[in-house]
Amino acid sequence: MRTGWWVVMVSVVGVREVGEVRRRHLAVLAYEVEARGLRWRLAGPQESVLSVVGPRTRRQVMVVATPVASGWSFLWSGGGMADVGRVAEVADRLARLLA
Repeated sequence: MRTGWWVVMVSVVGVREVGEVRRRHLAVLAYEVEARGLRWRLAGPQESVLSVVGPRTRRQVMVVATPVASGWSFLWSGGGMADVGRVAEVADRLARLLA
């Protein structure tokens, strides 16, 4: 059986730490989307998903933060993907998407 990068990462970092890092990234994004007038809440098991809503349109998008080979990325419906280091850009993109 071939060992993937995820198995290696989980064994090195630990499941609890992965969850903590994920929530930290989502919390930073939540702050940024709120600054742009969007509503948000953490949802899912262990608050692993950020639900973002445009208050005027009531459109919603779900965002996850996931480990990738080079670090962490945000992923959201509609094919959105960006490195977590580009959080302001992601918040701007979500604001346009939900406008």
